[in-house]
Amino acid sequence: MIYALLILALLAVVVVGVYNGVIRLKNKVEEAWADIDTQLKRRYDLLPNLVETVKGYASHEAQTLEKVIQARNSAMNAKTLPEKEQAENMIAGALKTIFALSENYPDLKANASFMNLQNTLKEIEEHIQLSRRYYNATVRDLNTKLEVFPNNVIAGPLGLSKKEFFQANEGEKENVKVNFAGDDKKE
Repeated sequence: MIYALLILALLAVVVVGVYNGVIRLKNKVEEAWADIDTQLKRRYDLLPNLVETVKGYASHEAQTLEKVIQARNSAMNAKTLPEKEQAENMIAGALKTIFALSENYPDLKANASFMNLQNTLKEIEEHIQLSRRYYNATVRDLNTKLEVFPNNVIAGPLGLSKKEFFQANEGEKENVKVNFAGDDKKE
């Protein structure tokens, strides 16, 4: 009887330890996602200023500028991680196009406001990349903890599940092609 109680007590300690460890990692994942979200909000707040600055120099590029605003609105309304990833990839592509446009407008490229916005956006993009890496590292740690024995046996019945990584799609990895009067240019 005493051995049975000791085994049950040991099992309870293991279950509590596994549960608490997974919950700690889950909270780190949520914190990492909040960091990404904060940086994305900074980017969303900056985009209208960038578009307005570019409009003054490249008003006939309305379609390109409209894509940036559409991408921003999609990203702000995204609810799930896959929706957020898709919207963020659209923004990244639209921003590449805007910066490629600036190459064709020397006055815009030299504009102090545009340069300031571009530098701020570059800083935000670096923070987003760092936040993504941290998020993916915490997701990796959580998913690994959930998959190893005995955690995998304990986590399932407790309703603890794996998280998705934040990934770039294939389109985000490619250079942007911008067409000016039939000339193809790559960024």
